[in-house]
Amino acid sequence: MSRHSITTHDLRTMFDVLDEARHDDGDEFPPRSLLSGLGRLIPCDLAGFDEVDNPTRRYLHLQEELYAGDYGDDPHVEAYWRWRHQHPHCRLADQACGRLPVAQNLDYQSAREIRNQAFYTEYLKPVVNTLFVMLPSAPGRIRTYNFSRETSRRFSERDRLVLELLRPHLYAVYREAALRRQAPVRLTVRELDVMRAVADGLGTEAIARQFVVAPSTIRKHLENTFRKLGVSSRTAALARLFPEPEAGT
Repeated sequence: MSRHSITTHDLRTMFDVLDEARHDDGDEFPPRSLLSGLGRLIPCDLAGFDEVDNPTRRYLHLQEELYAGDYGDDPHVEAYWRWRHQHPHCRLADQACGRLPVAQNLDYQSAREIRNQAFYTEYLKPVVNTLFVMLPSAPGRIRTYNFSRETSRRFSERDRLVLELLRPHLYAVYREAALRRQAPVRLTVRELDVMRAVADGLGTEAIARQFVVAPSTIRKHLENTFRKLGVSSRTAALARLFPEPEAGT
């Protein structure tokens, strides 16, 4: 086997992991079985999934599966936001909308450089190397499966290739799960039209000109939509109505 190939056993395991996730009727989102299966497929000390909204600095979803080591219970969220600028992958991910190739920490920096940073001592520690596979996401949002090791041992080309092959299927499972958990909401035709205009990036005044109505009318449509959706912002309403207004899809 060449270093850029995977085995028949790997392929069977990949199919099994995806099949199990698609039939997972648990309450967690995305399906917890998907993370567990990936952790078995990619040798690591810690497997995780996180979805972060950069503008609000919030973790929308966070899952972890521990296989070795002691990582404690504190996610050190404040340290992450304080020092994330030191992490090359974080900086690249901010503008990528999920388009970065599968990469690991040691693609960017040596283990010594990583350990000498505050991002390591205050947030990453004891993790030295992490392998990332990003899923498509809207601007300002980062959605990632990650696999961490406490040592400086690199992940193999086999690991990277497995995740590149799985990436579109991971995203499909994510979208299927998102649609299953989305409760139906009844909006009027005009309310939907207004929200589509919001999704296109138009402000209240521009939407009012488009529909030849007063801005106050548009604001009223937005208030009614927010109330029906149980949200308080345009961003949250878009995420609720159109789970995947994703770049590049």
